Amino acid sequence: MSNTINQDQINKAVWRACDTFRGTVDPSIYKDYVLTMLFVKYLSDVWQDHWEQYQEEHGDHPELIQELMKNERFVLPEGANFYDLYKRRHEPGNGERIDKALHAIEESNSQKLSDVFQDISFNSTKLGDEKHKNEILRALLEDFYRPELNLRPSRIGRLDIIGNAYEYLIAQFAATSGKKAGEFYTPAEVSELIAELLAPKEGDEICDPACGSGSLLLKCANQIKNAYNGSKRFALYGQEAIGSTWALAKMNMFLHGVDNHKIEWGDTLRNPKLLDDEGRLKHFDVVAANPPFSLDKWGHEGAGDDPYGRFRRGVPPKTKGDYAFILHMVETLKPGTGRMGVVVPHGVLFRGSSEGKIRKHLIEEDLLDAVIGLPEKLFYGTGIPAAILVFRQDKTDENVLFIDASREFQPGKNQNALSEGNIRKIVETYTARVEVDKYAHLATPAEIAENDFNLNIPRYVDTFEEEEEIDLMAVRAERKQLKDKLATLEQEMDGYLKELGYGS
Repeated sequence: MSNTINQDQINKAVWRACDTFRGTVDPSIYKDYVLTMLFVKYLSDVWQDHWEQYQEEHGDHPELIQELMKNERFVLPEGANFYDLYKRRHEPGNGERIDKALHAIEESNSQKLSDVFQDISFNSTKLGDEKHKNEILRALLEDFYRPELNLRPSRIGRLDIIGNAYEYLIAQFAATSGKKAGEFYTPAEVSELIAELLAPKEGDEICDPACGSGSLLLKCANQIKNAYNGSKRFALYGQEAIGSTWALAKMNMFLHGVDNHKIEWGDTLRNPKLLDDEGRLKHFDVVAANPPFSLDKWGHEGAGDDPYGRFRRGVPPKTKGDYAFILHMVETLKPGTGRMGVVVPHGVLFRGSSEGKIRKHLIEEDLLDAVIGLPEKLFYGTGIPAAILVFRQDKTDENVLFIDASREFQPGKNQNALSEGNIRKIVETYTARVEVDKYAHLATPAEIAENDFNLNIPRYVDTFEEEEEIDLMAVRAERKQLKDKLATLEQEMDGYLKELGYGS
């Protein structure tokens, strides 16, 4: 086969590797196995590529090659290579051998991969009884051995291709696996929109406190790389509550070549782990998130005594954690310069009681910069429309910009999407901060106060389209014409019937 490969080919090849599991294991389960195997295959191919390169250069000095390999980005211990596993694929015990290899890789790269494989076991009964499991894993190893999944740098070239394939798989799983599997992923174009709105700069520290698979953080990183000639002068921070999703985020970072990250595993609201040297919440230049919508049991019971003071503006309701995430994020902004974007369900804009009081505080403190209404059916696992709230510590005026972007999207059968043009219009309107008829309105604090701090977008952006006035006389004339035509047709029909011998 050709030595060149494009993104589409590799995406199709990794998606085909899922055929092994389809029909026998639920996608929400097998996604972790496929994504982990892709990571191991990538590490093995890079290792093999560099080993052969050193052999060509220093063939008579195996000790030197061993020493050089110790400086690799990831070290693969003997027996933990994908190809070692592939060679023994017909023997019993595939699950146990893969687990041992993962643990060995983890131990040899403890600074980068500590606990990453802790939450996954290829020896699990989730894959069936011993015989069935061994067969599935044999097939999986054979799928990844195919020539089209040769991921060697000398063949692939840019590392982005592997990272993009990984993102492609994550998106495919989110789109096809229902609500449970879709919660961990923010659609790429929504992540792109948030990243463009927040415009991260070189040197920024960027955080997603509900980072899922890390896609939103990587979009922010791309903004900097694109704007600053490939610069890697930034740092990514994240926290994720679900262990297997946290592991996906870690692998996603490495596959995109982003080693300057710190992704923590744990519940952000109950146990925030991104702290400064003095044990206080760490502050960031950019904070972005798509947290779970209206999370039940978010930790209300302990919020009143929160040691970080996050709920000083009020404690959100027991069964809706939206404002808990918002307040956490606001408290982690760098004073004077921090900026943040958060995806929320529309209820956050108008619900009363404790949420109404918190909203009033945030507006009166002049932190809210923009409210952007999004189209429905953009997100996996839910059809409800959502909005993006933008907060800034460096606001340029005291007003709040409302953008109603809910009617401009690319319709899809199950899922709508934002086009590049849709994203461009939102970002340009946000940047220009001006009125746009039936699309954007710059509301003053007095206007928002008159609306009792209700941020429901139709109160500010009038999208009402006047119906065309009906000309009743024209309608009457058209009706008469139709009646006359009908009478003529009936006369003709009577004539035909008589000719055929029907009727009198």
